[in-house]
Amino acid sequence: MYKVLKKFVDLKDNNHVYSVGDEYPHTGYEPSLVRIEELKSKDNRRKTELIVEIKDKEEIKEEVIEEKSLDEFLEKDKEETKEKKKSRSNKKVSKKK
Repeated sequence: MYKVLKKFVDLKDNNHVYSVGDEYPHTGYEPSLVRIEELKSKDNRRKTELIVEIKDKEEIKEEVIEEKSLDEFLEKDKEETKEKKKSRSNKKVSKKK
């Protein structure tokens, strides 16, 4: 889903007028990926970014869950690494005795 940053007339969609804050594309219209990239970039007649991608709540929720899972994995890995180092250190000390 995309939000309109600047008012524009979509010449490739029967001159549909998009106002700031509108969702792009409107219901019933499916633009090509090339068209979306044109509007997201400055590679269009207006030479300015006209739309920006937004994420819906489910996408954001999935990303948060993935990030949390990654953080938990990294924390667990960090703790395991500390334990291994501690174990090696203890073995070296006991060999010296």
